[in-house]
Amino acid sequence: MGNFRKTVIGLNLKNHLKAVVMAILAFVALFLPYVNLGKEMANGERKALFATALRLLQISAGENTGAAGAFSWAYVFVFGAVVFTVLAVVFAVVSVFKTNSVVMRIWQCFQALSVIFTGLLMFSTRSIMKASGMDGNFLNKDLSFGYWIMLIAAFLGLVFVMSVNKTNVGYIVLTVLGVIWLFPVLWIVLTAFRAEQGYYVGYFIPKGFTFDNFINLFTNNSVLPFARWWCNTLIVALCSCVINTLIVLMTSYVLSRTRFAGRKAFMNILMIIGMFPGFMSLIAVYNILKGLGLNQSLMALIVVGAAGAAMGYHVSKGFFDTIPKAIDEAAIIDGASRLQIFIHVTLPLAKSIIVYTVLGSFLGAWSDYIFPSMLFGDKQSSYTVAVGLYWLTDFKRIDTYYTQFAAGAVIVAVPIVVLFVWLQRFYVEGLSGSVKG
Repeated sequence: MGNFRKTVIGLNLKNHLKAVVMAILAFVALFLPYVNLGKEMANGERKALFATALRLLQISAGENTGAAGAFSWAYVFVFGAVVFTVLAVVFAVVSVFKTNSVVMRIWQCFQALSVIFTGLLMFSTRSIMKASGMDGNFLNKDLSFGYWIMLIAAFLGLVFVMSVNKTNVGYIVLTVLGVIWLFPVLWIVLTAFRAEQGYYVGYFIPKGFTFDNFINLFTNNSVLPFARWWCNTLIVALCSCVINTLIVLMTSYVLSRTRFAGRKAFMNILMIIGMFPGFMSLIAVYNILKGLGLNQSLMALIVVGAAGAAMGYHVSKGFFDTIPKAIDEAAIIDGASRLQIFIHVTLPLAKSIIVYTVLGSFLGAWSDYIFPSMLFGDKQSSYTVAVGLYWLTDFKRIDTYYTQFAAGAVIVAVPIVVLFVWLQRFYVEGLSGSVKG
């Protein structure tokens, strides 16, 4: 125990022993039951992860002619989990006899890779079992206690070794949250490129990849007018983005910079109205639009969005309040009008809030579903992508069009990503304050 009590510059050896124990436990779990094959626990065959890796090596080398299927990329997760777990325990043992920062950091890297590949096994074991011919009916509930011991031990070992290296453990939390957030995104992307049709296939990594799901959305003989839906959404989003942003900024500027009778009452009324959910007025708004002859038209979405835009003034007004009024007073002394001050003085100082408003207006119109679904009814030519993609998920169509639905979801995300990447520079620059110096 003496090696665990010595002092090494740059390391915190308080959790060194715990990290070593967890690495060894994860290694031992390689020889514990990884999966339970068979429907009945009493008759089920238990396979350890290490034994599974050896079997896959035999299959991929062609030594086992009785198992169907060639080498699968899903096998990489099995080999990666085994190899990096072994490397992690090797460096854990080495660190006991040679404790320095270099060994600890190499161990941390291998421990992190062990956690990643062990976690990926959760989403690829079905494909591994089916491709290896072990069990085609495998479900994640058939993962045995050896796998869970290995996953938990590897994760705790990473936490402890990061503590030894004085690495902020908060990175682990952010990484886990990032994986949780990215998993459904990755699922949709993989499904969009999946060659096999069907809604539920029971595995994470597709057996085949294709671009046909994207091509079929835009071909002339497609039964889905997706290109028209996409253009409809883009038109509504761009118009709403421009009009709503102007309305919000002008309303916020007036409420921030001017004082007039009924100003506070007006602000309170807007706040109270904004507290009610928008869907409460859908029927009334639809009847008004129908009376005007605007129902089932894109113009109705633009008009309704612009009509309620002023109620989103709160954030912009708060930002304008931070801009010193002395700037306005100096501009007035120089002979500038209120409009000139707004355009040439205030807006250049409010890049971040403009970007925030633009993104909010665009995303709101781009992803709106409730009102368009009621407004357009069965007029498919006027559908937006949100309504159109939801139409594809009907139980009568979902099994046929699910991969095309996923492809459409990926295409829908492209403008949002492009807009954010393009505008984030201005957003970050404005966070330091409206006035610098």
